[in-house]
Amino acid sequence: MYVERASRLPGAVVWTNTPSRTGVGRVLPDGCMDLLWHDGRLMVAGPDTRAYLPDGVTGPWAGVRFYPSTAPTLLGVPAHELRDRRVELADLWPAPQVRRMSDRVNAAPDPASGLEELALRLAAGAESPDPLLRQIVTALDAGRPVAATADELGVGARRLHRRSLSAFGYGPKTLARILRLRRALALARAGVPFAETAARAGYADQAHLARDVRELAGLPLGELLGRGG
Repeated sequence: MYVERASRLPGAVVWTNTPSRTGVGRVLPDGCMDLLWHDGRLMVAGPDTRAYLPDGVTGPWAGVRFYPSTAPTLLGVPAHELRDRRVELADLWPAPQVRRMSDRVNAAPDPASGLEELALRLAAGAESPDPLLRQIVTALDAGRPVAATADELGVGARRLHRRSLSAFGYGPKTLARILRLRRALALARAGVPFAETAARAGYADQAHLARDVRELAGLPLGELLGRGG
């Protein structure tokens, strides 16, 4: 069963998942990166450009999902280097340091709270978030076009693309597409008819929504929502 709550780290979410069968379920792209715990080990989930399907993984998981653009600053790794990847934290940082972190998380009352404490310590030692990146996310999540966002923030197209690769793992158009999908899924899950969902989320029409869902999530919208088509 999947459970999440707001973290004490602003913008982050703490979650746990104990799958009822092999795998942790279909993970949809969301513009975020996660610090993960599984079987006593620490890992990082990079930004996804498509649905991630775990293969043959069992047992409980815990994670901290960071607000878009936050994790690269905390980890010291550009997001595009981790795009569509799950890597051991020890592959990014010195093994002795990661062992000490793992020991602290494993000694916590539960892995989720241990991960949250680790995330808070990482944030305390990192640079302050760049407000421009949050403004980019806010504008694109509101459905603003990429070109208009760049103009409004006084950022050239090339600089916006470079900053986006490092912070989000992909260019602003991909980020806008992923955020639009998240808006659409929230509407559809709330019972909004698919045609209205498409219009309110910023798609040209329902067919456009259906194509994007298939490409990004790997399933038709009705099947993704458990409506049996």
